[in-house]
Amino acid sequence: MTASVEVIGLGAPVMVQDGGRPGHMHHGVPPGGAWVPELLVAANRSVGNAWNAAALEAYGRLELRAQGRDVRVSVDGEAARLLADGDTLTVPAPTRYAVRYVAVDGAFAVPEVLGGRGTLNVARLGGWEGRPLRKGDRLPLGPPVPSAVFAQGPSEADLQHLAQALDPTAPIRVLPGPDAARFGDAAVAVLLGSSFTVSPSSDRVGQRLDGPPVPHGDEGTGTSRPMVRGALQVTLSGTPIVLGPDHPTTGGYPLIAVVIRADWGRLGARRAGAPVRFQAVSVEETRRVWSTHPARPTQATSGASGAILGA
Repeated sequence: MTASVEVIGLGAPVMVQDGGRPGHMHHGVPPGGAWVPELLVAANRSVGNAWNAAALEAYGRLELRAQGRDVRVSVDGEAARLLADGDTLTVPAPTRYAVRYVAVDGAFAVPEVLGGRGTLNVARLGGWEGRPLRKGDRLPLGPPVPSAVFAQGPSEADLQHLAQALDPTAPIRVLPGPDAARFGDAAVAVLLGSSFTVSPSSDRVGQRLDGPPVPHGDEGTGTSRPMVRGALQVTLSGTPIVLGPDHPTTGGYPLIAVVIRADWGRLGARRAGAPVRFQAVSVEETRRVWSTHPARPTQATSGASGAILGA
């Protein structure tokens, strides 16, 4: 019997996600990856996986059953628990953040597509059959992680560093531009001086923000060009949209700023209605905060020994 984890109940969308599939934007395929990378990395570390291993991204309550072997499970980087063969686990719906991550030792061995195992729902590829999970799905598992390299759980410093990275009251840091010529000082003042809220219509493609319209003189005549995650577009009506991991690879709305990589998860973790303020930072500050960030891949070396959450 192939070792697997069976989905026996769910209350909201759940899909397989990993560290992403960079390098395919020229084919029209966005990089994808976890909505909140910090929680994916933390969960994988706690069960001894590589930082970018495939895990479950859950937006609601989730019930799982181990099949074929005992499985070590971590939710959001909490100390791993043992789920014996045949036992069930109920993962409550997220309350602190918008989403939760469930990692198992050995990871979910779903097929690799274009170098990644995560679900790209807009293209129906990757993950499990290219779709969100359903009750009755059985996800195959990779080989179990040897106990000799298994993590003993996060330290207090790890947890503090993670909480700081996802602080729901902290500003979202941005690099201004690149379309400064298409915005005036008034637009920048609105962006940096106003409080916005996360719109319920947000998804992995883009996070829409409700609040005062950001004025600009663009009339939709901009040339379509490559986009990146974190790009802060402003629609013709003045609505800011921050592009997410499944963003279109090209776009024509003007970009007033770009959310720095260290704050992708800080923004993604915020639930609908949560407040959002922006703060402009320099390139030097962007590099400094990323150098010790808990989701930085160079810190997240394979296995539990990597200093994934450490400073």
